[in-house]
Amino acid sequence: MPIDDDFTSQEPWRVFRIMSEFVEGLETLSKLGPAVTVFGSARMSSESPYYTMARQLGGELAHRGFAVITGAGPGLMEAANRGAAEGGGASVGLNIDLPEEQKPNAYAQMLISFRYFFVRKFMFVKHSTAFVILPGGFGTMDELFESLTLIQTLRVKPYPVFVMGSDYWKGLLDWLQGTMLSRECISPENLDIFTLSDDPVEVAESIKTWWDAQAGS
Repeated sequence: MPIDDDFTSQEPWRVFRIMSEFVEGLETLSKLGPAVTVFGSARMSSESPYYTMARQLGGELAHRGFAVITGAGPGLMEAANRGAAEGGGASVGLNIDLPEEQKPNAYAQMLISFRYFFVRKFMFVKHSTAFVILPGGFGTMDELFESLTLIQTLRVKPYPVFVMGSDYWKGLLDWLQGTMLSRECISPENLDIFTLSDDPVEVAESIKTWWDAQAGS
């Protein structure tokens, strides 16, 4: 029986590539300490008010002792990493290899690259004290609803989830209440899983208060 020389491309061998990403991510982030993951669009420029919001948030989190984790890309991910770096905190980027290559931003001081989205998403959840979701596209929506689903289904311990940019998210939030809730596809308490705020100081302080309460319990 002929042997395929390119055996590493076969499906069973893909398991080892996946395992290596898990090992690298877990080992690299194991000593990070309390961290907050910030999600948001790669497409928004530094002129966007959301960029300013994300940058300030990164600084406020750093001042309170939190590492900031992002998807390592440009836009609002860059802004959060930048704020964390400027604030003297740990600034982490979990990059994803894409056909149209995403270039990591210059402010992610600790950088890990992933081939598989699901491994990268696991690392966000595994090493986060809280999630903050800023305006973004399909990827950001995916990350928002994954965090809400994990908490809703009790697959993770409940932790703070903040949604920032009330004008951007208004249509979605109206739909969640007016359509999804009214048709009983979710329960009223599911809408309490996340908090809407446009104030970086309020968000950072709320996360710090929650973290201190957990540490003291």
